[in-house]
Amino acid sequence: MEMALKDAGFQVVSLGAQVSQEEFIDAASQTGADAILVSSFSGHAEMLVEGFRERCKRAGLKDVILYIGGYLTLEGRPWEEVEGRFKELGFDRVYPPGTKPEKALEDLRQDIQSRRRAHGKE
Repeated sequence: MEMALKDAGFQVVSLGAQVSQEEFIDAASQTGADAILVSSFSGHAEMLVEGFRERCKRAGLKDVILYIGGYLTLEGRPWEEVEGRFKELGFDRVYPPGTKPEKALEDLRQDIQSRRRAHGKE
C-alpha cells in the first residue's frame, strides 16, 4: 500500500508495525496529514483502535480521514458486521483482506477532495 500511495503522488509517512494511537496522531499532527491509514495483520485491530477517533479530535484532527484494512478480527464474523463496527469506531472506510490498493487510492482521492470542498480549500 505504501508503494501504491507513493506511486500515486501521495506524501507518505510510514510508521512501521505495532504503532500506538499516539504515534499515529503525533505524526498526523506534525505533518498536517489529510488521512491516517491503519492496516492490521493480527486480527486484534478492534481493541487496538478503540477511542482512536476521539483521540484524533482531542488532538485537533477532527477532520482527518481514517481508513483501516486487513485482518481486523479473529472471530470470522460476517464482513458487514465487521465493517459496521469499525465505522461505529469512527473510521471512514473499512477494507477487508485482499482489497486492491487501487480501490483505497480511488476512495482516498475522492474523500480528500470532498473534505477540501467542504472546507472551502479547493
